[in-house]
Amino acid sequence: MAAVPAVTTDELIYPPDFGQRRFLAHLVGNRKFVLGMVVFLIITAVALVGSLGIEQADRRTGAVRARQEPSAEAILGTTSLGQSVAVQWTEAVLNSLQVGLIAAAIGTVIGALIGLVSGYFGGMVDAVLRVLIDVFLSVPSLLFLILIASLVRGVGVLDMALIIGIFAWAWPARAVRSQALSLKERPFVQVARLSGMGDMEIVARELLPHMMAWLGANFLNAFIAAILAESGLSILGLGPQQEMTLGMMIYWALSYSAIFLNLWWWWLTPVVTLMALFLSLYLVHLGLDEVGNPRLRTQA
Repeated sequence: MAAVPAVTTDELIYPPDFGQRRFLAHLVGNRKFVLGMVVFLIITAVALVGSLGIEQADRRTGAVRARQEPSAEAILGTTSLGQSVAVQWTEAVLNSLQVGLIAAAIGTVIGALIGLVSGYFGGMVDAVLRVLIDVFLSVPSLLFLILIASLVRGVGVLDMALIIGIFAWAWPARAVRSQALSLKERPFVQVARLSGMGDMEIVARELLPHMMAWLGANFLNAFIAAILAESGLSILGLGPQQEMTLGMMIYWALSYSAIFLNLWWWWLTPVVTLMALFLSLYLVHLGLDEVGNPRLRTQA
């Protein structure tokens, strides 16, 4: 009988055909991922560079002549109140990205922790956490977001991110739990137990690395959802009134009848930006999913 080659712990954690370096190589070679990242980074970079040259006087009402169409003088036009749409846009993009980043981070981190603990330890811990997850999943989050946002006075960008993040952890928690239930029975976990690793060390060093690609894809999903949720709440008038976001740009444009006055550049700018952000992050998500999923990677 032929000898069976020994399998190291590293090979169990990172399969030979999918190491960390090869993972990055697959990402760089994925067209969807690269195209999405390029578009996203261009939007972010333009907003960052533009914000560096904006002074406080540029933000005030009446800083420029009202209702100017896009031109060399006002590259994105001006509003009915004499505000530069370009100045509003730079602030709006950065604030919307901040909302998405914070809310997605809250949802992904909390969801991953709860899902890992619930799936790995099982028993009473799993039963309690599973009920908690199911309760949050059964709650109509949109209605609660509208209710909370309407009750919080003087809501700001950080407040909006926290409100959205509260309801962003349940779905990743359920998915991580199911993966933890499957992974904890794999041979590499048994090897780790026999080597003397503790439970928390196994969770951190053995289970979590297998979920990083999925968690990255989930983070992008939550990022997109948070930006869209903030925009929806802002359009309803429940956004940060004292700060500018892409949703608030649309809200103020609608409030001052930009559509009826044919000030198309005022409302179209944030709408197109939201679409570009959504499509770019979605392409990044698809690329990450293809690279992290062996079946999709084989088909790609």
